[in-house]
Amino acid sequence: MSATAQAIPSRGRVTLSETAADSRVMAMRQLRKVLRRPMYVVYLFVQPVIFVLLFRYVFGGAIKAPHISYVNYLMPGIIVMTAIFGALTTGLGLTEDLKAGVVDRFRSLPIARSAVLVGRTAADLMVNVITLIVMLLIGVAVGYRPSQPVYEVALAFALVLAFAYVFSWISAYVGLAVRDPETAQSVGFIWVFPLVFASSAFVPTSSMPGVVHTFADVNPVSLTVNAARDLTVGHAHALGPALGTLAWLAGLLVVFVPLAVRTFRRA
Repeated sequence: MSATAQAIPSRGRVTLSETAADSRVMAMRQLRKVLRRPMYVVYLFVQPVIFVLLFRYVFGGAIKAPHISYVNYLMPGIIVMTAIFGALTTGLGLTEDLKAGVVDRFRSLPIARSAVLVGRTAADLMVNVITLIVMLLIGVAVGYRPSQPVYEVALAFALVLAFAYVFSWISAYVGLAVRDPETAQSVGFIWVFPLVFASSAFVPTSSMPGVVHTFADVNPVSLTVNAARDLTVGHAHALGPALGTLAWLAGLLVVFVPLAVRTFRRA
């Protein structure tokens, strides 16, 4: 009796429930990888903690925040920055899978093509939940005191997580486009740093010169930070920045999800 190779059957058009099931499997795969690499999560904390200590205890005395203490002004910015750095790991991880041939193995399976990306971004979102909770506790330890009702603080947390999820898709597209882990890391910092530092994360935008001030005011990082700040310590009205953030996130999601999926199919 001779053995014959069996082709992997195609499922044809994949339903939404099948895509969700495939995405869940991919997410659990990524979470198991994270559990086997605890230093991966520790690394996500290192830079934000350094920034907390630096701005809280070194630069904080020289920076004046409007109407609130500087630590209450600072921590929403640090939390949003942490979310962005967490999102950068999506693109980096995908390039590592590409280089190791893991993506080619996924393509040989009868699964939804988008499931690899949806699962990866969902897993990174779950890691971001843990990371942001830890950063919130660190903030409380250095004097951060949210003064608004619990539901408003929860809304701020949800808004930052939505921001992180959308930026994971941007990171996924960038990583799949460059295809190299080292390049993906370098390019990631090139587009993230201007967004973070030309924003209201660390200093009021009113202190910035003309063009930078204009950019900072419409920067999605500024809008997200302002909304989170207003929802947690309430020094202004959160509705405007929150709506601006949601508009940015919707637009970015519509653009970068199809781009990432298309680039994944061609990678």
